[in-house]
Amino acid sequence: MTKVNREYKDRLFRLLFGTEEMKENILQLYNALNGSNYEDASELELTTIEDVIYIRMKNDVSFLFDSFLSVWEQQSSFNPNMPVRGLMYFGMLYEQYIKSHGINVYSRGLKKIPTPRYIVFYNGLEDRPPIEKLRLSDAFINEDKSGDFEWTATGYNLNKGKNERLLEKCKPLREYMELINRIRINSFDYDIEKAVDLAVDSCIKDGILKDFLEKHKAEVSGMVLTEFDEKVFVDDTREEARTEEKLENIKKLMNKLSLTAEKAMEVLDVPKEDYDKFKAML
Repeated sequence: MTKVNREYKDRLFRLLFGTEEMKENILQLYNALNGSNYEDASELELTTIEDVIYIRMKNDVSFLFDSFLSVWEQQSSFNPNMPVRGLMYFGMLYEQYIKSHGINVYSRGLKKIPTPRYIVFYNGLEDRPPIEKLRLSDAFINEDKSGDFEWTATGYNLNKGKNERLLEKCKPLREYMELINRIRINSFDYDIEKAVDLAVDSCIKDGILKDFLEKHKAEVSGMVLTEFDEKVFVDDTREEARTEEKLENIKKLMNKLSLTAEKAMEVLDVPKEDYDKFKAML
């Protein structure tokens, strides 16, 4: 079995589509997304930000090309907050671009900046549309009826039957998903480490990402396990959020209706075995 480096915190998608070594992959996926036919990958300028924003995660891929500033994120758990995360990513990237190009945004003349493109690739188990627009305005406390303030992320579902044409046009992306699917299938019968090892070995045997996997086998195992650990972390975070929400509702009923803690919990169908936990938090 491959010895896994559990301290390795990078991501498989980023290694395949976000490094100098893999610029040809980036260009192929860029062309597949945009219907273009660019051939010179050396013109891509990687701008990825390290270790920002989301806990233990990085901005997966960002680059300048053809006067567009593109950011790609991969997620195995759907997150509706991607537009606000993207807004923060792009703020940092534009600040970096403005400084490196000596642009004076306080001058009277209009200064041109690269056009943003924000893509989120989803390959989790939740059923999502093939392509969807995630909008920052959905998170606004007060509805912006004017529509003047908006930021969007375009989500692409990479699961089977959702975006076959995109996968057909980009071999590295198609083979990436084949590896992920083999790991997923193996995980029903084996622990995650064994599932990864078997999937990697079978892909190498079948010529799927063969050169890449032979070179990066240990890293790939570490990355997949990191993403598996992230999913556990996200699930725990969601449970904490549900607990906080229930606690707030208990407090509201107690304050507005002058109910006891026990009566408020009864109204909210809180299991009796959880009464002591919530009372200790009040």
